[in-house]
Formats: sequence, C-alpha cells, structure tokens
Amino acid sequence: MIEITCNDRLGKKVRVKCNEDDTIGDLKKLISAQTGTRYDKIVLKKWYTIFKDHVTLEDYEIHDGMNLELYYQ
Repeated sequence: MIEITCNDRLGKKVRVKCNEDDTIGDLKKLISAQTGTRYDKIVLKKWYTIFKDHVTLEDYEIHDGMNLELYYQ
C-alpha cells in the first residue's frame, strides 16, 4: 500500500491509500469517494504531465508519499 496526496490548490488536500498496480482511473474513483466530486470530472497532473486513466501508478513511477495536482474539468 502506498499513500498519495492530491492538492487542488483551493484548500482541499486529499490523502489516498492505494496499490502501485492500481490505474489512474482507480485512483480518481478513490479521490471522488472522499471529495464528493464525480471521478470523470477529476484531472490529475504532475508538472505538465496529464495522467491517463488506463495507465498504472507503477508505470508513471508514482510512489509512496508523492504529491499530485488535482484539477477539475
């Protein structure tokens, strides 16, 4: 299990526990369960990289304790 922090820069910071073999889509569903936002409206970024839903966290080299940027469509 790894813990990822997502910050939307509007005062909402979400900590999510997941596995490295989960996809970005799975991570979005876990975030939406905590925030109440629909998962298809969530966009996850790191610098200028927009993460695709079908790719795993391990493939993007997302590890324990990483911070991701949380945006809304």
